[in-house]
Amino acid sequence: MDELIQQMKIIQASVFAFYLKAHNFHWNVEGPNFPQYHSFFEMIYTDAWVSVDRLAEEIRTLDSYVPGSLSRFKSLSVVEDQWNIPTAINMIKELRSDNLMIISELDKTQLMSDKAKCPGLTNFLQERIDIHFKNDWMMRSIVKGQ
Repeated sequence: MDELIQQMKIIQASVFAFYLKAHNFHWNVEGPNFPQYHSFFEMIYTDAWVSVDRLAEEIRTLDSYVPGSLSRFKSLSVVEDQWNIPTAINMIKELRSDNLMIISELDKTQLMSDKAKCPGLTNFLQERIDIHFKNDWMMRSIVKGQ
């Protein structure tokens, strides 16, 4: 169970970092398709923000404390910070790469949850995987041919 709890903390920290990056891109995107990108990033960060709380609740359900500091999130996250302001299309490419890393971590976590016989958590993780796959489809479609 300890391995599953640690993996859940990695997911929570990674999704928080993904949220923060998407929000940063939402604030700073520029270019001819600004309204579309601005709205797209808002959709991405809003979903990620809501899931961070649910991930925290799932960690508490497993009888563990939840990481809650930026330094702890940074140490756990598979999503790297972005200090620069990329072009709009590079923002999408970067978020897509991060999204794929999160899918990979969610897949690992779901297998661990299933093995630990936590069906509610397994179902939640599958829902998150489905959402991230849908996000990947949209990002892949945006950057196609770029």
